[in-house]
Amino acid sequence: MHKRLVNHCTIELTLSPRGPILIKSGKEGADPTKPDMEFVETYHAEGRSVYLPGSSLKGAIRAHAERIVRTVGRDSKPNQPGLLWANDPLNDNYDYLKDPKDKKKKLSAPAIYKESSFTDQLFGNVEIASRLRIEDAYPVDRSQLKLEERNGVAIDRVFGSVAVGPFNYEVCTAGAFKTKIHLKNFSLAQLGLIGLVLRDLNDGWFGIGFAKSRGMGQVEVALKQAIVQYPGCVLEDSSKIQLLGSNQPPWDDTMLLGAGEFLAKAEANKYGFPDNDKQATPVRAEAMELGFGVQLTWAEGTVPDLFERAVQAWRKVLEVVA
Repeated sequence: MHKRLVNHCTIELTLSPRGPILIKSGKEGADPTKPDMEFVETYHAEGRSVYLPGSSLKGAIRAHAERIVRTVGRDSKPNQPGLLWANDPLNDNYDYLKDPKDKKKKLSAPAIYKESSFTDQLFGNVEIASRLRIEDAYPVDRSQLKLEERNGVAIDRVFGSVAVGPFNYEVCTAGAFKTKIHLKNFSLAQLGLIGLVLRDLNDGWFGIGFAKSRGMGQVEVALKQAIVQYPGCVLEDSSKIQLLGSNQPPWDDTMLLGAGEFLAKAEANKYGFPDNDKQATPVRAEAMELGFGVQLTWAEGTVPDLFERAVQAWRKVLEVVA
């Protein structure tokens, strides 16, 4: 499926600290005036400033997505195919992605996707690439950032005395960081899971960065816009979405479509995409730039509607588990 692009979702959002947050730099800098633990910094269009690396955000999002799937599904591969489960990617040897008759050979690409866990299908594993990409989050306005320096110590867990310290660290306590989440060739259940993760991040169920167990890392999530695109489609008669190069019946121009809808049934079954993976929406499609491709846009304030409809598909996956 990475050789083609059938659907794509871009979610624009901002992250604002509700308290101190710190994503540490990998090493101490040469500046002696800087604290022992520095916030990561980089150069971008607005100049040099602290930022939230996309890799750190993706790690936190994946960890919570796995937590959700294990809560309502299973934490190991079930014997019955089609059941919801999430593996432990750090300790999984992925034997089930090899040919059972010859362990030196891999399964076909569709079989690897189908046999992978729900979270691996979304975030990738040793054999398949991730369908989700998160951009680095840069400050909306650098003048609004507030950086502070705090002090701390590390306690010896055996003796209860100070093991390391005192040390100082840099935190950000105000400002906003803008980023985008890109999801390609997705099922609606996968989009629904991302919506649940962002909801929980905003509600403070998990945090990002350093010292989360000590109250740091809490952020407010503001959903600015979401765009779902079907690059291989065109608008027909201004009210129908037609897949080019296919004799499939067109869809209404208000339909939210999962990846399986664009494939022949036999091919969709090879990947394990669900049947009838579509939802009606109040948003009407429009032509993409240059008049090729179709997109549906949820403006600021309406993005939760997109996730609510995708979560309906997520609930169908849970019904299979039950």
